[in-house]
Amino acid sequence: MELTTWYLEMRDPDELKAASAPAVPVDIVWSELASPAYSRFLYSAVGERWAWIDRLPWDREQWCEYLDLPGVETWTAFVRGTPVGYAELDGHRSGEVELVYFGLMPEFIGQGIGGHLLTAAVERAWKIADRWEELDAPERVWLHTCSKDSPMGLANYRARGFTVYKTETAETDDPA
Repeated sequence: MELTTWYLEMRDPDELKAASAPAVPVDIVWSELASPAYSRFLYSAVGERWAWIDRLPWDREQWCEYLDLPGVETWTAFVRGTPVGYAELDGHRSGEVELVYFGLMPEFIGQGIGGHLLTAAVERAWKIADRWEELDAPERVWLHTCSKDSPMGLANYRARGFTVYKTETAETDDPA
């Protein structure tokens, strides 16, 4: 199977192009208390459809070690009290914030929530130093996505102002 990976970045917060608000009210909440069980739930609920498998073998200790890094944040979108998607930011490396994971649960795709959540996640990424005094303000926000992820993802990232800075294509085994 051929897998294409796109690396995208935004180098200035003014490059963010906000999405329109979705038709339903969405609350976006920071999980300030690290919860391995909750993070694993979000990872599995969103990523199962896209064969996200790299964190499935993680035990509680590995989740805790990662979630306790300064600048690692989980932001969850809720509709009427139900989690519908999430964004995971990793700002522990100086000068940058990676949008490590982002997505919606399958039943909420196509309702305008993804663009709204992505807008909010990028806004929060640029302001991560406001929440973590040990971190410097980022000089870029970046992410990667691949041809196995949602086909709407790449278009959403570009629509929000991200630009592709690298593309890689490789042959890989299909884990599904």
